[in-house]
Amino acid sequence: MTEPLAERMRPKTLDDYVGQAHLVGINGVLRKMIDSGHVSSFILWGPPGVGKTTLAQIIANKLETPFYTLSAVTSGVKDVREVIERAKNNRFFTAQSPILFIDEIHRFSKSQQDSLLGAVEHGIVTLIGATTENPSFEVIRPLLSRCQLYVLKPLNKDDLLKLLQRAINEDLKLKEKHIVLKETGAFFRYSGGDARKLLNILELVVESAATVNIEISDEIVVNCLQQNPLAYDKDGEMHYDIISAFIKSIRGSDPDAALYWMARMIQGGEDPQFIARRLIISAAEDIGLANPNALLLANAAFDAVMKIGWPEGRIPLAEATVYLATSPKSNSAYQGISNALQTVEQTGNLPVPLHLRNAPTALMAQLNYHDGYKYSHDYPDNFVKQQYLPDEIKTQRIWHAQHSAIEEKQYQQMLKLWGDRYKEQ
Repeated sequence: MTEPLAERMRPKTLDDYVGQAHLVGINGVLRKMIDSGHVSSFILWGPPGVGKTTLAQIIANKLETPFYTLSAVTSGVKDVREVIERAKNNRFFTAQSPILFIDEIHRFSKSQQDSLLGAVEHGIVTLIGATTENPSFEVIRPLLSRCQLYVLKPLNKDDLLKLLQRAINEDLKLKEKHIVLKETGAFFRYSGGDARKLLNILELVVESAATVNIEISDEIVVNCLQQNPLAYDKDGEMHYDIISAFIKSIRGSDPDAALYWMARMIQGGEDPQFIARRLIISAAEDIGLANPNALLLANAAFDAVMKIGWPEGRIPLAEATVYLATSPKSNSAYQGISNALQTVEQTGNLPVPLHLRNAPTALMAQLNYHDGYKYSHDYPDNFVKQQYLPDEIKTQRIWHAQHSAIEEKQYQQMLKLWGDRYKEQ
């Protein structure tokens, strides 16, 4: 059985390794570590197909040390302990510790990660973990503190072109054919910086050709694949990165960027309701009292998407996105509820002042519930000064105005009614 092209082209040395110059280039930290002959435990964090597994294998070959591999998907605590026991038996005091490579280490449970701690700390194994997810969320802190973290980047166009040309010119099977790269744009779009995906696409295109003379164009690549190159895992890191960029662009008043990130979500197959919900949250959190109409428009956009469906629903979503991005901003309501929650957490269940309590029974009235309460509408301007907070915090400020045009009016109204209580210090 013939190995896939991506496996046949897997580099064996750092000189053949493509990309990640910041780590394995001439002055790269990992190259220096490898050249020194001693490697400490580390975790490689990066998207799929950028060379995490390959780099671990190159290190093991270079150092000539036993190399053990575990997959977090199929291995349990028992497998981890068995590998550690074998590593103990293969440990030589004058040599680098055996390397334990764990692919998708973010999928290891807490107990599985705990079982690694002693072996890593005492140098029984040198751990190399690979993950596509943020290790600070998925890897337990004691294990993360014992490992260096290195971030791998998606391969750029120059890296991908180098891989294509190397495969065409050096792979024994592909050298049997006469392959011409007329265009490479579709290769780059569909691979998304993933070397494995790039080589899989090349292999598919070549195998689908009926002749040894193959001229590859963007149209040929697209016809072979018939898939969405911009789709992404809705539970993966990119999902959260793109929605974060979308919200931050709205918050930062950049409608161009906000529309771009929304388009990325649409093209990636994101649920339109998810986008609409995030717009509602942004309207309340970031625009807030500076323009209360923003929340109404965001909510209307959500309703419109539910009523008219897709793809027309993109239009009200775009309208709401531009409106929110170009609107004045205030997070005073967001900060206000945060301050209130913090106050409640610090002070506990403070009693409601008697005059604010409801008195539906005679007994409650006898206990002075509701006694002394002043009905605001019985007074000029529908306002009368009285205490509304519990006694222990009756002078505490919780909401602080941010002086946008609309909020300035609200602030001035509070100064008029309450006087010094609402003066900012």
